[in-house]
Amino acid sequence: MLAYNLIYRTVNDISLNTLIYQNGNNVGSIVEGALYHSMLENNKSQLQNTLDLINTMPGIEDVNMYDSDDNLAYSSFSDDSAGHINPNCKSCHTDLKQLFPIQEKSYRIITGDSECKMGQTARNTRHLLIRSPIVNQPSCYLNTACHAHSPEDQILGSLFIKLPLKGLDQAVDRSSREFFFLAGFITLVLASFLILFTRRRIKDPLNAVIQASEIVSKGNYAVRLDIGPNQLDDIRTLSTAFNQMLENLQVANLELENWSKQLEYKVRKKSEELDEVQNELINIEKIASLGKLSSSVAHEINNPLSGILVYAKLVQKKLGKQEMDPIARESMLGHLKLIENETKRCGDIVKGLLDFSRKEKDNFEIHHLHTILQETHNLMQHPMAIANINFNTGFLAAQDRVFCSANLIKQAFVALLVNASEAVMENGEILLTTSNPDTDYIRVEITDNGSGISSQDMPHIFEPFFTTKHSGTGIGLGLSIVHGIIQSHNGKIDVKSEPGRGTTISISLPLYRNEGE
Repeated sequence: MLAYNLIYRTVNDISLNTLIYQNGNNVGSIVEGALYHSMLENNKSQLQNTLDLINTMPGIEDVNMYDSDDNLAYSSFSDDSAGHINPNCKSCHTDLKQLFPIQEKSYRIITGDSECKMGQTARNTRHLLIRSPIVNQPSCYLNTACHAHSPEDQILGSLFIKLPLKGLDQAVDRSSREFFFLAGFITLVLASFLILFTRRRIKDPLNAVIQASEIVSKGNYAVRLDIGPNQLDDIRTLSTAFNQMLENLQVANLELENWSKQLEYKVRKKSEELDEVQNELINIEKIASLGKLSSSVAHEINNPLSGILVYAKLVQKKLGKQEMDPIARESMLGHLKLIENETKRCGDIVKGLLDFSRKEKDNFEIHHLHTILQETHNLMQHPMAIANINFNTGFLAAQDRVFCSANLIKQAFVALLVNASEAVMENGEILLTTSNPDTDYIRVEITDNGSGISSQDMPHIFEPFFTTKHSGTGIGLGLSIVHGIIQSHNGKIDVKSEPGRGTTISISLPLYRNEGE
């Protein structure tokens, strides 16, 4: 409505002003023609009578004549040439040339708020003020009998005609109100039609698309949009594309479900195969570890057996003699005690080997990890001593109960200690420690000062068959099996190493908690 009002007012004002100026020009020409002969003959009474007659004509409110000095000469309101009913323009304006061009006919629309007080009536009433210059013509200055104008005078005076615009403004206001009422009614009808059209042809179909999208987001792909013959082309295209998309989604979802089931079955089969392979790898690594230990264990067994043999011969010689004093008897008893101790030590070594080589049946039980680590230490300290490796322990964990397979845990730490012993040089050091990083885990760390692991090899150390050892000295399964054993116990394994500065392997196992703890 504001746009209509602005456009209408602009166009109407332009047209109305053009019409007003054209009408004023015609009236001014008529008045000039009526006064021409009176002014030419200098007949003042006839001129005044003509002005009074013109003033009675409808559509003309006031006609005044001014001389060349802008003084009021004749007025249609009185016979008095002074014309005191209308104020003289010079009383308000020192120079009329500022308001009206002096050489040509000019127009000015005045209102009650205008500075010009000529014929001022009620406020908010407009008038058209026409100023027509009285040009000095040859007919004026050649008839010297009745005129005293010089030929050099160009303008002899001016004629002011005031036309009321009240009737025209009222007609314009009435037509404007009728136009606004009609425009408002048409706008209301069009807006109602557009709202109804938009709701039925655009909003309702789009709401159906939104509702269908919400249903699809919940996993129901069977919903479809209705496609009617009266739908807009774009809406029909959108509905068709949406339904086609749902068809494709439904087909793709069925394919994904089938693929998921097949993949789940294949993953399960592959997992079973991997478990079998892992068990085989564990057995292979056991055999490899036993092979590495066999030479050192044989040497350890030979040493006590040699002692047993020597002392057995000595006892044999002593017993061959009949005479035996108390000191000799006491010495013989000492020899026999030594034989007993060395024999027990051989039995312990053999028992450790048997426990290690026995096949695992995945019997998970509650164990003290320190006990398992101590047994591992006892098993490995002899090979370490032969290799001149300083092997120390530091069991500092306050809580060490874990739910595990003792043989698997022992196998994992034996493999790690074997690797550490192979990495250190003669007179090297290996430290086995425990701690509790928090209330839920126990951490076991194996630290050596060996050659370390390069940054290029670090990402691959747990890969099967990856080894940095010389050809024929290892098959690369040790750390892979250790990693699998720790994972089967829900543990974590971490390796930190720098080439030339040694390696630290950290293993965290969950502590066993009784119900209620």
